[in-house]
Amino acid sequence: MVLKVFFALMGLIVLNNAMKSYENYKVYNVIPKTDKQVQMLTDLKKDGYDFWSDVVTVDNDVRIMVSPNKDEEFVKYVQSVGLNADLKITNVQEMINAQMKPCESCSQRSTSLGSFCWQRYHNLDDIHTWLDELSQLFPGVVTTMTIGSSLQGRPLKGVIIDFKAGQRGDKPLIGMIEGGIHSREWISPATVTWIIKEFLTSSDPDVRFMAETFVWHIIPVVNPDGYVYSFTNDRMWRKNRNTANFVSCAAGNDDLSNGIDLNRNFNFLWMTTGASSNPCTQTFAGPSPSSELEAQAISRYVLNLKEIGNFIYYFAFHSYSQMILIPYSHASGFDVLQAKNYADLYEIAIRGAEKLTNKHGTRYTVGTSAEILYEVSGSSFDWVKGVADIPIVYLFELRDVGEYGFLLPADQIIPNNEEIMECLVEMEKSTRTLGYYTGGVAPVNAAASLVLGVILLVGLQ
Repeated sequence: MVLKVFFALMGLIVLNNAMKSYENYKVYNVIPKTDKQVQMLTDLKKDGYDFWSDVVTVDNDVRIMVSPNKDEEFVKYVQSVGLNADLKITNVQEMINAQMKPCESCSQRSTSLGSFCWQRYHNLDDIHTWLDELSQLFPGVVTTMTIGSSLQGRPLKGVIIDFKAGQRGDKPLIGMIEGGIHSREWISPATVTWIIKEFLTSSDPDVRFMAETFVWHIIPVVNPDGYVYSFTNDRMWRKNRNTANFVSCAAGNDDLSNGIDLNRNFNFLWMTTGASSNPCTQTFAGPSPSSELEAQAISRYVLNLKEIGNFIYYFAFHSYSQMILIPYSHASGFDVLQAKNYADLYEIAIRGAEKLTNKHGTRYTVGTSAEILYEVSGSSFDWVKGVADIPIVYLFELRDVGEYGFLLPADQIIPNNEEIMECLVEMEKSTRTLGYYTGGVAPVNAAASLVLGVILLVGLQ
């Protein structure tokens, strides 16, 4: 017993020593007003500054994390070029520490299922253990599945939820949910696991309809290597852990090159826009389209599901910005109509966003990424729409809008999840009303698309 305690303590010491410290790191918000200022900020990436905003554009917030030894230099620089650095987070490490503590204030409202609760953030082992547990708690309804493995050999594990196994005929209605493709976005797996819990236990008739009408394929963490690394080594890690493209990076942070942004790696308009060929960037798209095992596994699984059923929904969960993004992420203006059912997708999302706001007052914006965030190519949900041709596809950017960013406190997990569930139920109702369940893909609403096209054209004049 004494030896076990000794080795456990030694393990904690090793873990703590390995974990990168963000003590006295600050996060500033800067809003460039000209193209010249955009370029000046973009150039700072070469000096080792960590941009929480993937792309820098005119009149949009840019969150930049600054180390203590660069703080004075950074503030002087942005002031010298006519910019204002608004301090948002005074000590990143304090927020990281707070995130790891269970929330006490929401204990009256929280629920649990088996060994799992939503008062804190869970590591990969917790999540995978719970998924296995669900198959025992709900025999005949929940099946644990693995769609592939990561580069380091971890399973891409999820569950299949089917309340009518063996009773659905040849083409069951199918939905798929993806979480945790960016490892530092912890609220994503926390949301996806909550959806699983709601599908299995909610008594709300609308949730029950959504849960039981579909066969759901749900994977809380599709980037397991990166997610583990964000718990053990670097809380702010985003990419996977592919070290094959290792190079020396600016400011001595060579580890940054050990990874590929999986949400830029999919084989749809790969490396067209909003992605990088530099391994030292957060948006490094990899050496070739779908080079990564994780992207290959998701692509393969989606195409297989399309063959065996009437595949309706694909939801991807990210953070942060409070947005519901519609494919395609490179399109704006009249080009949004490249998604042939854009009018329907927009209507469904707007209705969902309104219902979401009614729950806790949180406001989400709806549109393509190029219109309301920044241009992106090679993302998973764009690939699902553009290649697999799944009709109802969205990417959610969860709470918040930058006050905490990737470090959303644990006491916001449950409110975030409650409002997202309200949103999904309303989106399901709208999708059903539009006729998407009867023929695989509803006819394109030509009149609505024409009206939307006219509005967009007028807006561009």
